[in-house]
Amino acid sequence: MIEAMVTLAIFAILVAIGVPTMSVWIRNNKVRSATDALQNGLRLAQAESLRRSRQVVFAFTNATPLTQVTPLPLPAAAGGTSWVIYTIPSMTDNSEAPIYIQSGDFSNATANVQVTGPVAVCFNSVGRLTSNATTVTAITGGANSCIQPTLPAAAGLPPAYKFGISIPGADRPLQVNLGLGGQVHMCDPAVTISDSHPEGCP
Repeated sequence: MIEAMVTLAIFAILVAIGVPTMSVWIRNNKVRSATDALQNGLRLAQAESLRRSRQVVFAFTNATPLTQVTPLPLPAAAGGTSWVIYTIPSMTDNSEAPIYIQSGDFSNATANVQVTGPVAVCFNSVGRLTSNATTVTAITGGANSCIQPTLPAAAGLPPAYKFGISIPGADRPLQVNLGLGGQVHMCDPAVTISDSHPEGCP
């Protein structure tokens, strides 16, 4: 009886130690999954801008479900639960409609993930970031169009955009940097990039 009680006590202690660690690991894994989804979405938007030789917008939204027949204009939202990619019409007289390309969802396997950063980014016809001073007709509101601050013009400067990805209870938030030329790079904001820490952020 005493041996059984001791065994149960030890087991309870191990469970008490292991459960929080497992919970943190699960949350960190969700952060990584959301980061991968964000990277893939940004890379797809850039690739489509090159393939179609036209401007493409990558935007966050809370609208769902997102399909090829999703009504426009689409309400963009900072830190939205989903992302969507559309072409930007080249005509300014509304004679051309945006073309839906693809969308992704943060709200399923990556529930409670928080994403900070710009609401929308635009890639020009050669895959570089661009400022679009007019309202993007694929999403609503001038604040949601790709009106951007001055973009870095030389190599070695900080990335044009930074997206932060985190989740309550996780101990390893991640960051996705988007360079002027469309380069997408995931990094650890808790570490400064160096020869010994290539995973760090600049």
